[in-house]
Amino acid sequence: MKKILMTGAGMLALTAGLAQAQDLKFPVGEGAFNWDSYKAFDEAHNLEGQTLTIFGPWRGEDQVLFESVYAYFAAATGVKVNYSSSENFEQQIVIDTEAGSPPDVAILPQPGLIAELVRKGHVQPLGQETQDWLAANYAAGDSWVALGSFAGADGAKALYAFPFKIDVKSLVWYVPENFEDAGYEVPESMEDLKALTEQIVADGGTPWCIGLGSGGATGWPATDWVEDMMLRTQSPDVYDKWVSHEIPFNDPAVVGAIDEFGWFAKNDAFVAGGSAAVASTDFRDSPKGLFTSPPQCYLHHQASFIPSFFPEGTVVGEDADFFYMPAYAGKDLGQPVLGAGTLVMEMKATDPAKAFIEFLKTPIAHEVWMAQSSFLTPYKAANAEVYANAAMKKQGEILLNSTTFRFDASDLMPGAVGAGTFWTGMVDFVGGKSAQAVADAIEAGWPK
Repeated sequence: MKKILMTGAGMLALTAGLAQAQDLKFPVGEGAFNWDSYKAFDEAHNLEGQTLTIFGPWRGEDQVLFESVYAYFAAATGVKVNYSSSENFEQQIVIDTEAGSPPDVAILPQPGLIAELVRKGHVQPLGQETQDWLAANYAAGDSWVALGSFAGADGAKALYAFPFKIDVKSLVWYVPENFEDAGYEVPESMEDLKALTEQIVADGGTPWCIGLGSGGATGWPATDWVEDMMLRTQSPDVYDKWVSHEIPFNDPAVVGAIDEFGWFAKNDAFVAGGSAAVASTDFRDSPKGLFTSPPQCYLHHQASFIPSFFPEGTVVGEDADFFYMPAYAGKDLGQPVLGAGTLVMEMKATDPAKAFIEFLKTPIAHEVWMAQSSFLTPYKAANAEVYANAAMKKQGEILLNSTTFRFDASDLMPGAVGAGTFWTGMVDFVGGKSAQAVADAIEAGWPK
């Protein structure tokens, strides 16, 4: 909404401004949103008549949600926003950029692809001020600075990407009624989680449902397990060195994390169907054992998307719930969180592109999406009370309470490993091979 004088032509501008405001999802000034920061952004940016092109991954419902967010940017600045996407957005952004016609702003969920664009000099650095802002305003701020930092064409590392819209993977799902009936409590530490696993067996039950089946991608759910265990047994810098291959895949730290997964997955008493069923059970079918009577299992490790495969009518927070995959109390590694997300890049040094990055620093840019669906943020100033439901708020709190955030390692590794030998190696591991043998084979196949 632009600054308006209440005289003459200004009255016409006011009328137009009100018409534009009516298109906003939530009326300015109403509800529990942080309107003060939005109004301050409004007053600081007048880019009337200019255009911003944004290319991103969101289509369908997610595109509608993103459009409801940038509508506030457009209303505040007067900028006309043109958003586009593609079914093959990863390839399209490379084609457009190398053809000399990049968008002003690009949004991607693949740090590896962003690193390549930055290395070729196609992305604008966001500057020290934005780096300092992320470090101060996002929970586990240094983790987010690290995620958005890449080596430029000159080899110097700097912040090039702004994390926005995050997904959490460090979750364990359960049915509260099953816990209540059995007298179990949500574990607060990894030691407690292992003790609960053993207690369920002692009580005659089966603790876990684990399924790695996913057609040509069979094995990928185990990579999330191993990544979570790496973050719970090793420091973040060791995790980073693993991802970048500064330590080999068969380093003792990695072998140890694989064996930590094996503690759960390779014990016949711990897994529904026994360990032999782990590789053959489809990951989409795996959580169904939580909902049988009596339960086939009590616990399921999976990311925030998994309720899509729960029985129809399941209400998260009532019929099913989740807790944070806990860290070891006996290790000084804080509260690490594994996840994924999208990163926003300034491809052209235009005023609207710079202003859009500044807009992402306002709570409203996060809260508008939070109040609808499928959006999590580590932004400490965003009002958690506006989350659309209790499950989203609870996952948001996991992000806010995190001391370390790390992106899914397999997504950062070369495709031949992260979407190849890591997957197949995990199938071999649950099939009987040792962690050392599997790690040796993956290391041998790492692209030279």
